[in-house]
Amino acid sequence: MTTLAVRYTAARSLETASVEACPPGPGEVELAPAFVGICGTDLHIFHGDMDARVTTPAVLGHEMSGRVLRTGPGVEGWQPGDAVTVMPLRWDDTCPACHAGHQHICQHLDFIGIDSPGAMQQRWTVPATTLIRLPHTLPLHHAALVEPTAVAVHDVGRAAVRPGEKTVIVGGGPVGILIALVARAAGADVRVVELSAHRRKLAQELALTTWNPADDDIQTLTDEWTGQAGADIAFEVSGAPAGMDTAVDVLGARGRLCLVAIHPQPRKINLHRFFWRELTLLGARLYHRTDFEKAVTLVADGTIPADRLISKIVPLTQAPAAFQALENGGDVMKILVDCTTHTHTHTDAAEQDADQADQAAQGDAR
Repeated sequence: MTTLAVRYTAARSLETASVEACPPGPGEVELAPAFVGICGTDLHIFHGDMDARVTTPAVLGHEMSGRVLRTGPGVEGWQPGDAVTVMPLRWDDTCPACHAGHQHICQHLDFIGIDSPGAMQQRWTVPATTLIRLPHTLPLHHAALVEPTAVAVHDVGRAAVRPGEKTVIVGGGPVGILIALVARAAGADVRVVELSAHRRKLAQELALTTWNPADDDIQTLTDEWTGQAGADIAFEVSGAPAGMDTAVDVLGARGRLCLVAIHPQPRKINLHRFFWRELTLLGARLYHRTDFEKAVTLVADGTIPADRLISKIVPLTQAPAAFQALENGGDVMKILVDCTTHTHTHTDAAEQDADQADQAAQGDAR
């Protein structure tokens, strides 16, 4: 049986093609992906920046929601029609990182959707251990934001955000906004530093205070906000050298800098500032299952306003154009790919959820 998939073939080259569907083997589950988000890592792949890691042609996508179609031998607790998302990590449980309890950064990690085929296809087979159950009341297009929200939950936990702490997020893209919302829910006093007027406007509509580094003196604003003390925490989410400088400069004594963005090139950092103020630098990568479970709750209870963050939903065949739109910037935050249809440009996502549930419930009969 074949399935329609979006595949990366070379730098800035994507195709929609029929590929062989992989039936579920022992311990595996075949899913019908419903909605798949395009994230920054997908764009890095699209740009050709990860060709040393990605085997072409590669099916992309790891921010997803969908339903169970079929289960393989030995799988218990899952039925056709169950709504799920996937924690897209497969670790070996043999390396030193795994033995130390850090399976999410396994030294031989298979990040599904990068190192192995991802969710941007109509049928997708994954280990049953990667499934995260979704409440039946959560719309599947909203649930596609669970994975990036789990990133934010992990980041906020890694920085050990406490109520009342002055927290600066440098970079107001999708992950930056999610970190701001999760940190605020944890009781932090939050500021978002972002150049894009569109992103600042969205953040402000979400009752987040924003600063524009093109027009504002970020250091002066920080001093006024903190009474000259400096911020307790900064999250660097921009991936830009200037963003790193800002994240370091805003911190006060014993401040914590959580590095979230991927910086593919070495950066110059003001180490004297780290020495002088006894700063701490923390790396944050991926997530634990508990982060995913908390993310499901935050999206389901509306702490994460999914509808406000989803800019557009496009059919599978328009995914290549969506990558181009994100690359070109513009007034977009999060674009989802609808894997359930080929032709629509997003009419009624809730109705599509219901249709897909009906199709998935018949999965064993096909």
